[in-house]
Amino acid sequence: MTAPRTYMVPAVLVTVLCFLPTGIAAIVFAAQAGSRTSVGDFQGAAEASRKARILVYTSVGIGVLFWLFVIIGAASGSSTS
Repeated sequence: MTAPRTYMVPAVLVTVLCFLPTGIAAIVFAAQAGSRTSVGDFQGAAEASRKARILVYTSVGIGVLFWLFVIIGAASGSSTS
């Protein structure tokens, strides 16, 4: 069986750039995926990898929504009549 992807780099990036709480959780699951792979628990690594991936995508989604609200708020607040 091949080792599942850990998603460590995307997890760190979304933690710094998008949304801290789910990013930290993604880092935890990415680390679990790596450590479970190293001991041969490929099923556990696959499950941790899946959770890390979901949290990475969730962080990206929250970050995109946040920045959209900031941009819309700045645009609507700067208009003068």
